[in-house]
Amino acid sequence: MIKDELIQRSPVRAFEKAISGGLSAGELGIICSPPGMGKTSVLVQIALDKLLQGKKIIHISFTKHTDYVLVWYENIFNEFIKKKNVGNERELKEELDRNRILLKFNQEGVTSDVIRSSLKAMIVDGGFKADAIIIDGFDFSIASQERISTFKEFIRELGISVWYSCSVQNDYDKNRVPNVIKEFENCVDVVIVLEPKPDHVGFYVTKNRTKYVNVTEPLRLDPKTLLMLE
Repeated sequence: MIKDELIQRSPVRAFEKAISGGLSAGELGIICSPPGMGKTSVLVQIALDKLLQGKKIIHISFTKHTDYVLVWYENIFNEFIKKKNVGNERELKEELDRNRILLKFNQEGVTSDVIRSSLKAMIVDGGFKADAIIIDGFDFSIASQERISTFKEFIRELGISVWYSCSVQNDYDKNRVPNVIKEFENCVDVVIVLEPKPDHVGFYVTKNRTKYVNVTEPLRLDPKTLLMLE
């Protein structure tokens, strides 16, 4: 019951509403901002929300250090349970950990074929039926149209949604879509831009499937904790 309440009251519900119910299977979303604005925090909160629903997550990190990702999972989980008197905290955490796989790759040292083969081995052959893949630290400036489009087709075949983070220094087109992804924008279903405000970090949904918008959504990040505010 407590877990159900955590799911229903999660600010991720407002996030999903802002993008027409969240990503569907086979869709790809990107969260963009300058470094340190909260992209990883948002990705982890999306992942934890799915884990609380009993779904499985694969989190891929292309950063040199993955320890900080585990710290984010630990800290945000603790914030979740702090709001409720969860008596089975240890059991719940163990359940979430069992449903999450954390992978680390060097983008320049591994081919996309190897990544897809590794994922297929886990999801299909290994029976780890993931609901979504979280990809953090991917450098879109060295990505190609072929690599992204092939990966998009791969997730469609598996029926999995994917969220990427994308570091960008205010280099956007007229629709506020990062120029670094223009080459393969047709593969991207949803674009979220995080922008600092005086007392919070604001969300902008700048692309929602076939529509371009530029309005602040009723969702904010706490500037200190980088957690979604209810």
